[in-house]
Amino acid sequence: MNPQIERLYQISHKKERRIIGLMSGTSLDGLDIAVCRIENAGKTTKIQLEHFATMDYEDEFRTRVREVFAKRNIDQQLFSGLHAYIGITHAKLINAALKQWNISHKQIDCIASHGQTVYHAPQSLTKDLNWPNSTLQIGDGDHIAVDTGIITLSDFRQKHIAAGGEGAPLAAYGDFLLFSHPTENRFLLNIGGISNFTFIPSHQTKLNAYATDLGPGNTMMNQYMKAHFNTEMDKDAYVAKTGLVSDQLLNQLLADEFLTLPFPKTTGPELFNLTYLERVQDSSKTTDLPHKDIMATLNRFAAQAIVNGIRRQAEGLTDIAVYISGGGLHNPLLFDYIKKSLPAFKVQSFATLGINPDAKEAVLFALLANETLAGNKSNVEQIKDSPAVCMGKISLPE
Repeated sequence: MNPQIERLYQISHKKERRIIGLMSGTSLDGLDIAVCRIENAGKTTKIQLEHFATMDYEDEFRTRVREVFAKRNIDQQLFSGLHAYIGITHAKLINAALKQWNISHKQIDCIASHGQTVYHAPQSLTKDLNWPNSTLQIGDGDHIAVDTGIITLSDFRQKHIAAGGEGAPLAAYGDFLLFSHPTENRFLLNIGGISNFTFIPSHQTKLNAYATDLGPGNTMMNQYMKAHFNTEMDKDAYVAKTGLVSDQLLNQLLADEFLTLPFPKTTGPELFNLTYLERVQDSSKTTDLPHKDIMATLNRFAAQAIVNGIRRQAEGLTDIAVYISGGGLHNPLLFDYIKKSLPAFKVQSFATLGINPDAKEAVLFALLANETLAGNKSNVEQIKDSPAVCMGKISLPE
């Protein structure tokens, strides 16, 4: 037997696995690296976050990725090179983090790599029925495996699509296994580039868990700050807090068809971007607004889309809690509006559930890898409108 296959077999039979989860979001701030100790699988899964860091990207990395990100027409040579370049870069950052934590690669069972999303194209978003649902994350798993010496699982979203899904959001799988509650109806809200929640009904209802995108999280604010202030984000909502919300612009932004579609659904920066903003400004005759007012309005747009979505699902329920993770948790204007708008709900940081909210997505990909190695698709059959599958392609280091 190939010794690497034998190694996989041994890992799958261990009671406890040490898995590195990786997440690189659309904000391109850095690579989230989470070292997780995971015991068992399925509903008996127990997970401990041992180490976490966000390893910063260099400006050159961000610039190169943005040359292809969410664009239909790109340089094919650049794109081909990026697939390897991102894998090599991620491997270097993993090696640096392991050295910092004094962990040998032999002490890690596998790596779970989300990769870098560069295009998301489900039919529901493109409206083009000539092509199947598709999404693309690059950052070659073979390069990560070879350069770290650690078995790597990557490209998780393709199995979801192959089995009939849209490739996103995947958070429901881990959220359902880890955070179901006997009496509390939970919304696990993640505010990244795009906002999404996993709805986990209490054991007292007959409802099914599911995950759905809601609309823009940070992506339009980040794009606007980059274009007009040459900075990556509106840190602490510094600009947005000085502006006034334009109701005229806000109402037009909230009129997009996607925001009224039934759950679950998925979207991306392919829709919610500066081109969308410019089009809506033209139609609402708000092209003369100062930058600070536009930022205030984009902040409110993200918050209102989230609030509207949660209210829609929460209708008729009691004992409701919203736990927030992702970069948007650190935007005080965004967080405060969501909390103020849901006065009857418990709105808290995801840290309340015992996991660093900044690490959540990386941790969940470690859990997805654990399910592929040691779980079973039957563990997630109760998730609404999402295929019960184990995900991830396996790359061997030798």
